[in-house]
Amino acid sequence: MIRTLQPAQSCEVWIASVNGHAELLYSTDDVLLEAPNWTLASKGSGDGAALVLNGAGKLWTLDLAGGEPKEVPLAGVPDLNNDHVLAPDGTGIFLSANDGHIYRARLEGGPATRITDDDGSFHFLHGVSPDGKELAYVAIKAGDFTQPGKLRTIASDGGAAARVVDVGSGHCDGPEYSPDGKWLYLNTESFTEAPGHAQLARVQVDGSGFERLLESDTVDWFPHLSPDGRYATYIQFPSGTVGHPADLPVVVVLVSTEDWTTPLHTWPLFGGQGTLNVNSWSPDSTHFAYVAYPLTNSIPDSAKD
Repeated sequence: MIRTLQPAQSCEVWIASVNGHAELLYSTDDVLLEAPNWTLASKGSGDGAALVLNGAGKLWTLDLAGGEPKEVPLAGVPDLNNDHVLAPDGTGIFLSANDGHIYRARLEGGPATRITDDDGSFHFLHGVSPDGKELAYVAIKAGDFTQPGKLRTIASDGGAAARVVDVGSGHCDGPEYSPDGKWLYLNTESFTEAPGHAQLARVQVDGSGFERLLESDTVDWFPHLSPDGRYATYIQFPSGTVGHPADLPVVVVLVSTEDWTTPLHTWPLFGGQGTLNVNSWSPDSTHFAYVAYPLTNSIPDSAKD
C-alpha cells in the first residue's frame, strides 16, 4: 500500500547533527517521502552529497545542496516500500517491494533483480553486512501481519536458503549490521508480554549473545549505528503503541553506543512510520537524516532539547 499525505499535512526532510542542531532540507505538500539513506563517499560513484528516499512507490534522490527530488528510473520492480539499504560499494541498493520480495538495483537506475524466493513469507529488508555478502531481513509468514516477524539472513545474491536467527518468540524488526559486522541490532518484543512493547537489542551474527540494550517505558524502534560505531539513533513511540504506526507524536533519539540509557539529544516531532526506518547516517558519522509529517497545528518539528 502506497502512503499519501493527509489534507493539511506536509512532508519535511531534516538533517540533524551529533551536536544537536537540526536543519530543514526539503518540504513538500505533494509526495510523502520516507526513510532516507545517505549516499556513500569515496566508494564507487557515491559522493555523500544526496539522500535516497522512497515515495509514491518509487525511489528518489534528493541533493543535499537543494532542489527537487529526482526519480531513480528502475525497471522490473513493483511499487517500493520504505525498507531500502545501500550496498557497501556505494553504487547499488537493496530494496523491499510491496510484493513481499527483496531486489537489488543500481542507484543510477536500470533493471532490478529479485533476490528472494517464493518461500511463503514476506521479506522486509533492513541490513546489509559490511562486506556486502549478506542481508538481514524480517520474515512474516504469508504476509499475515498478525504473525510475529522473524529474523533471517540470506546471501545478498540469493543463493542458499535463508538462515534463522533466534531472538525469541516476540515480534522483531529493523535488523541492521554493526559496522564491524559482528552484531545485528534490532527491536524486539521478546522481553515483555505487553502487546507492542518493542525494546532495543542486539545479537551476534552467529545467533549467540542476544541481549537487551535499554529498558524503557517507551516503545523503541529501529536502532541505527553511525559508520564509526560511536553513535546510534532510534525512534521512541509512546508507551502502549502497537507496531510502528504513522501520524503520532514520536521522538528521534541520539545516544552514544557506550551508554544507551542517556540521550545526547532528542528531536520531538509528528511522524512515526517513515521517519527513521532505515540507516540515515552520513558517511563521516557527523549527521543523519529523518522525516517529519506535520499537520496544521501539530507539535513543532524543529523542537529539540
